[in-house]
Formats: sequence, C-alpha cells, structure tokens
Amino acid sequence: MDLKNKICIVTGANSGIGKVTALEIAKMGATVIMVCRSKEKGEKALEEVKNLSNNKNVELMLCDFASQQSIRDFAEKFKSKYKYLNILVNNAGLSIPEKSVTKDGIESTFATNHLGYFLLTNLLLDLLKSSSPARIVNVASDAHKTAHIDFEDINYDRKKYNSTKAYCDSKLANVLFTRELSRRLKGTNVTVNSLHPGVVNSNFAAGTTGIMSLFFKLYKPFLVTNEKGAETQIFLATSPEVEGVTGEYYSKKKIAPIAKEAKDEDVAKRLWDVSEKMVSLK
Repeated sequence: MDLKNKICIVTGANSGIGKVTALEIAKMGATVIMVCRSKEKGEKALEEVKNLSNNKNVELMLCDFASQQSIRDFAEKFKSKYKYLNILVNNAGLSIPEKSVTKDGIESTFATNHLGYFLLTNLLLDLLKSSSPARIVNVASDAHKTAHIDFEDINYDRKKYNSTKAYCDSKLANVLFTRELSRRLKGTNVTVNSLHPGVVNSNFAAGTTGIMSLFFKLYKPFLVTNEKGAETQIFLATSPEVEGVTGEYYSKKKIAPIAKEAKDEDVAKRLWDVSEKMVSLK
C-alpha cells in the first residue's frame, strides 16, 4: 500500500513489534514518527529503520509514557511541527515484577499501558479528526480475558501487588478504551481498533517473575517472531480491508472474541471517567 503523504506515529518503536511496525509502514512511504523513551536505543532503531526502508522521512521523538508531563510535552511538540496525523499506533507498554509508582502517583503498569494510550490519543484527537480518514490502533492482548477492573483499588493500595494481574488488567483497559472511544468517534471518520499480537518472542517480559516468567520460559519455542507479532497492527493501520471498521478486537488479522467485561458499556464509560480524572484531562 502506498502511504506517501501520510503521517504515522508508532509508540514504543525502538524494539520488538513496535520497530517492525515502524519499518513496514516506512517502507510504504509514510512519514513515520518513532516515539521512544531512550534516546540511545531510539537513535539506533531510527538508523536501522531509515536504512532498511530507504525512507528518509522517519523521525525520532522522545517520550516517557510513565510520565503525564512527558506525554503532554510530546503531543505539544508534535502538533507544533505537524499539522495532520493519519495513523496512531499505541504500542508502548511494560510488564514489571515489582510494584512501582510513577511521578504522578499511579501504579506504573496501569499508568503506562492504559493511561499512556488514553492521554496521548485524547491530546491528538483534534488532529486525527481534522486529518480524517484516520486510524488509531491500540495494542492489547488476549491477557485481557482473565482480567477485571477493580475501580476501588486501581492503584494496588489495598491488595497485594501481582505483576501478572496488573498487566492483564491494563490490557482489559485497552480494549474497554477502544470500544468507548469508537462510540465517541461515531460520525468522525476516525476509526479505532485493538488487537492481540500473539505471544511474541521479544525482551518485553524479560523482567517479569512468577507465573508470567514461567509461561515465557515454557512456551519460548512456540512464541511468534516480532515480524509475525506485528502483522495484525500493521494490517489495522494500513489495510484497505478494514477501512471504516471500528471498535473491534483483532487477532491474526481477523475479528476475535473478547471477554464479557470488555463488552460492558457501563464499565467502559466508568473507566473513561476515571481515566479523565487520573490524567486531569478536563
């Protein structure tokens, strides 16, 4: 597909499926903004993507998705330089073994994996609407199917921290956010879909412990490559086949079933309201 004159943001683009996504979209001729936390890793990935794609219109911009101020600074910098945005791929994420709290006082996994998507997307929504047709792609996971949003203790202040549960809950939040956002974007010609990339053989869960660590060790021979893992998000970001499709959850480039809680509109609306307050959006 020819994406010349299109602008695409890929977050978490310095490694894994994020880097593959940036590379493949750059090969299609788009201007690609690779958003990374680490300047050193980002610059290395940038050169690689530029060289392999033969596309000079690839840029590195820095952002720490655990920091709301960093997200706001990035969005402001992007909007001061670019006047339109056609594709936003929310891919940045983490899974950590021990509880950590961000500068904003929020549990790090939820802050990065959900609130990072939520805040950045909302800050760029006016640009996406004015650039329509436009697409938003949220990288979620089938891990959401074992999750539950505990609105009384999102921050793990009361219950014992569980890294696997925290990750799964953040992925459920991604699916709920996608569905609620798609309802709010009705009639705008901006679509939003979420996806399961597969269980990818990357360094993503290198720091995990417990059940998740054991899972990655046992299933390592069966894990998919970064290239395979990136296929569905590239498909959702670029394929004419999904033009106009919104609010869906995909796996292996096909619409896939979601958990019962992920379908609950009341939960999705409540999560939206809670998220707005947590990022001081209004």
